Amino acid sequence: MHATLELLEVTDFPPLQHARVETLQINLGYRCNQQCVHCHVNAGPRRKESMSHETARDIIDYLQQSDIKTLDITGGAPEMNPHFRELVLAAKKMDIHVIDRCNLTILEEPDQTDLAKFLAANEVEITASLPCYLAENVDKQRGNGVFETSIRALKNLNALGYGQKNSELLLNLVFNPQGPVLPPPQDSLEKAYKEHLWETHQIVFDQLYTITNMPIQRFGSMLISKGQFDSYLALLRNAYHEQNLANVMCLNLISIDWQGYVYDCDFNQMLDLPLRYGSQPRTHISQLKGKNLAGLPVVTKDHCYGCTAGQGSSCGGALN
Repeated sequence: MHATLELLEVTDFPPLQHARVETLQINLGYRCNQQCVHCHVNAGPRRKESMSHETARDIIDYLQQSDIKTLDITGGAPEMNPHFRELVLAAKKMDIHVIDRCNLTILEEPDQTDLAKFLAANEVEITASLPCYLAENVDKQRGNGVFETSIRALKNLNALGYGQKNSELLLNLVFNPQGPVLPPPQDSLEKAYKEHLWETHQIVFDQLYTITNMPIQRFGSMLISKGQFDSYLALLRNAYHEQNLANVMCLNLISIDWQGYVYDCDFNQMLDLPLRYGSQPRTHISQLKGKNLAGLPVVTKDHCYGCTAGQGSSCGGALN
């Protein structure tokens, strides 16, 4: 059992149930060309986990028999999976909107030189991590040289039409705090990002998403090592806002790991808390074809307070 899960085991978080599932979020594996301090997936260049072609086909089969409107692809760096493009093309044929959780630096890897054009040609929405608009802060959190590479990648995406006014090519950026604090108000930070990136680099984008750091995996381990885990969890609990419950992402989303197993959200996936369906300890996506998950209980622990603290947090940014 994860050390962080042991600390999160007892909870008084309010019970939740799935509504209509409209978003399928899939993790193609934990391999990544970066190794960020705040990563709740614990991804990195040495990770070997990667979704197989058989599991990718199970995903496609599920999509064909579901009412899924959005395929949200994440990792690691999901583009490093050899079946990433097949999944994108299959979803687009079904008129399913596709989101790529992109770290930006992957666009400059030697074997990915045509990736940006592929994403643009298929109108894939890009949600890209840029935890600050200052080089020093980004490199501290994500590695030396990451900011400069990210800026080049953003300029390339802008040149392809991403983030431009009246363009259908959506480009969103993601902010994570540097440490165990809540994100600042999303609207004001987005304004600051847009002003600075335009004035300094002539870069434009659509929206900024502020996401609360979850006390799990690499970030959770860092909190434990510094003796900050309990105080951070208390911060999340004390900032709980009941109105955020109506908009938490697990109501309309399920998360699939690289082996095809189903979870209520990406964070539960990282804590190995499978979706509860039937009598089996865990459920594979191939077992859910044509199934209705509405009313199914969501597995909750104390980390869920991270989604309801302050302005709320989801993979789509603040909830209010």
